[in-house]
Amino acid sequence: MAKVIVIANQKGGVGKTTTAVNLATCVAQQGHRTLLVDVDPQGNATSGIGVDKEECEYSVYDMLINGVNAEKIMLKTQVEGLFVLPARIELAGAEIELVSQMSREFKLKNALRSVRDEFEYIFIDCPPSLGLITLNALAAADTLLVPIQCEYYALEGLSQLMNTVRLVRINLNPDLAVEGVVMTMYDARTRLSNQVVEEVKKFFRNKVYNTVIPRSVRLGEAPSFGLPITMYDPKCGASNAYKTLALELLDEQQPMDDATEESK
Repeated sequence: MAKVIVIANQKGGVGKTTTAVNLATCVAQQGHRTLLVDVDPQGNATSGIGVDKEECEYSVYDMLINGVNAEKIMLKTQVEGLFVLPARIELAGAEIELVSQMSREFKLKNALRSVRDEFEYIFIDCPPSLGLITLNALAAADTLLVPIQCEYYALEGLSQLMNTVRLVRINLNPDLAVEGVVMTMYDARTRLSNQVVEEVKKFFRNKVYNTVIPRSVRLGEAPSFGLPITMYDPKCGASNAYKTLALELLDEQQPMDDATEESK
């Protein structure tokens, strides 16, 4: 049965979708059958992996709202062993439509049951908010991976995110653990990047991955070509970083310590 990892941070622009696409790609390239689930209405993970959103017959919206089976929605990608459940803009309306439904926080978890045995890893890319869709992802997940950018406002909102995790564990998913924290947009030339890394390590302690993702022009260009960085520029620093991050994640036998420890 697949390990389900949700990639979330309610702050936008932290490299969340970039991490979802490239980490899922690198895990698949290591020989693990992998599913990328795009639950962000912007559908950036879908287009970033090379899938034309407008050509999809079904999307995650149909799975959550209309009960379409995940196998009908699931698409192969250009990366061997990597599949995607695509998202389109109509998913933005799902927040309102789910409110009146029974077991609304468990729609995604229930929908993934039909395909979970087909994969080793499932990565869920969330919208930059802590709304009902993100709650669905947290309820469906085994672990949470948090991307944090190496910038001044890096810790802004993290207490809120961790409080949400605490509430999810109390009310929806008692087994939810923190997989880890990955630092993104790192610039070794600046003192600020190093200071932010140190502050995040103080906040999360041993939960921060050793691998940091560098700020990279090539990493920003890759989505416009519908390619993960390992296919767009396999030799660049960002490509090597995501390959290393995937190996670090795969080597973890257990998720990092309890998610309630962050703010102590």
